[in-house]
Amino acid sequence: MGTSVFVVGIPLARLTVIVRPSLARTCEAKKTGRLRAKLKDDDDPLLQAAIHGASLRFQETFRPEPLFVDPYAGCFLPPNVEKDMEQYPPHYCLATKFIDDKLLSTMNHIDGLKQVVLLTDGMDTRPYRLSWPTSTIIFDISPESVFKRAAQKLEGVGAKIPKSCLFLHVPLESSDMLEILRRKGFNGNRPSIWVFQGLSVMTLADFEELVSIVSSLTMKGCLFLGELPVWLAESEVGSKSSTKQWMDKLFMSNGFKVEMIHYGEVARNLGKELASGECANILFVAEHLRFSDDQMETWRREFQRIEEDADEDGFEEL
Repeated sequence: MGTSVFVVGIPLARLTVIVRPSLARTCEAKKTGRLRAKLKDDDDPLLQAAIHGASLRFQETFRPEPLFVDPYAGCFLPPNVEKDMEQYPPHYCLATKFIDDKLLSTMNHIDGLKQVVLLTDGMDTRPYRLSWPTSTIIFDISPESVFKRAAQKLEGVGAKIPKSCLFLHVPLESSDMLEILRRKGFNGNRPSIWVFQGLSVMTLADFEELVSIVSSLTMKGCLFLGELPVWLAESEVGSKSSTKQWMDKLFMSNGFKVEMIHYGEVARNLGKELASGECANILFVAEHLRFSDDQMETWRREFQRIEEDADEDGFEEL
């Protein structure tokens, strides 16, 4: 039975984070046993989930034809970690490659300041390993204890953020995520792209509330993409046949048009074979169709100013 841990404080006053190691990456763990990469003296389930993700990226890096290279994943693992060369890349690595490519292709088409929000497990190395465009601000929302541990490891191996970019951490345990993001410089009047991969599995109600938060901060036309656990949908609809309808309803109610991406399609586009077995996650890309709260407030003030100017002009004519 999975271990549960409760972290209070994410965006909405409270957020129950439930770590389910048996579900988080079931399709990979069952076949490869890559959960060998554990710390001996630490049973923190948040940390173990993050280490497992790093282990999968580490294994992928050493494949003959890797989907991506993560030169920093190994610093989170024991020095004697075994390399398991499976014939086909795991679903998690296919999703990682898909998200990497989507991130950079989207960012390269944004003029001026660029904002990226990574909802992660605390060991996401994208800020260090991807070639970010100039003037990119990267926000990492993750468990503080895991992030601090990872930051020390990364510093030890000389990992650096590009000089033209800014990297900011927002603790998952923060009491007011909206306020902290804005205080750290997030601007809802500028384009942003949000990624959900690795953040510890949440209850359905809390995930719905998180989508609402993303919606309030995201400009019209911006993207929210990543992997969400299948069990979130199945706990609501009870069958995979209804998953698409559930996804459409959840995201559209928050102003997003969502598309479910099939791992098999990603594999074919990359010239790879899909690993056998069911995957525990749903890969998705959602486009925001509403204006952000900041956009609405800017326009409200502008309309108010226009009305006040019109009133003054009318008074002078009298």
